[in-house]
Amino acid sequence: MSGAPSSTRRRGASPAVRVPVDSTGYIADTISFSIVDGPGNRFVVFLQGCNFDCAACHNPQTIPGYGRVDCHHPEHRTVHDLLAEIRRAAPFISGVTVSGGEATQQPNFLHDLFVAIKGDDDLARLSCMVDSNGACELEVWDRLAPLMDGAMVDLKHLDDDAHRAMTGQSNRQVLASIEHLQHLGQLYEVRLLLVVGVNDDPEVVRGTGEYLASVDPGMRVKLIAFRRHGARDHDPPLIEPTPDQLESAADILRALAPFDLTLI
Repeated sequence: MSGAPSSTRRRGASPAVRVPVDSTGYIADTISFSIVDGPGNRFVVFLQGCNFDCAACHNPQTIPGYGRVDCHHPEHRTVHDLLAEIRRAAPFISGVTVSGGEATQQPNFLHDLFVAIKGDDDLARLSCMVDSNGACELEVWDRLAPLMDGAMVDLKHLDDDAHRAMTGQSNRQVLASIEHLQHLGQLYEVRLLLVVGVNDDPEVVRGTGEYLASVDPGMRVKLIAFRRHGARDHDPPLIEPTPDQLESAADILRALAPFDLTLI
């Protein structure tokens, strides 16, 4: 943005603390008010670009890398731009969630946005959260940990081969992120998307639950029924679980550990 300041300084902060409001990122879209992207009412930033190619993706337009898709908003935007939007929504929200695409594919911009929010007297009260597929280096979480209030991580499949079939990538970094975020005290929840014939087998659900219980038996787990509406076409078509199938999977998880379990 022409004329935007290169930095701001929080009142009362050390003169050495500088907020990089001129940092730029590639943005697919923003939502000024959401109740499904973390706790409370949230401003959501969708970053462009994802390192997964999920069969069940509901935001396929956010997968291509920078500059390869038309967006309703300018793609190349500054932290300063977003702060102006967040400030307008601030009276009505409790926090900001950065999603995607995959938020951790732009770690510098993600870091700088959180620095700017936490360094702004009017916005510092807002919680900063990341909605992630977990496929990033652990150093990304280490850098974000002092600034963010939690991460929500999707676990597509516990089996690595099946995970590759679902997403095109290994789950090695995903599992490492779940464990590392728990160690950092920054794992807000793990999300399990249930797709019939893909990851709904009772043994698969049981194995997933046993793994999560080994990380934290009391963790927050969100069990999500796949819905075709809004998802990309797939051959053969992906199948939605019935309410009974979703409840059966939940019963398996409940029998394993006292998870803080939500079904949607």
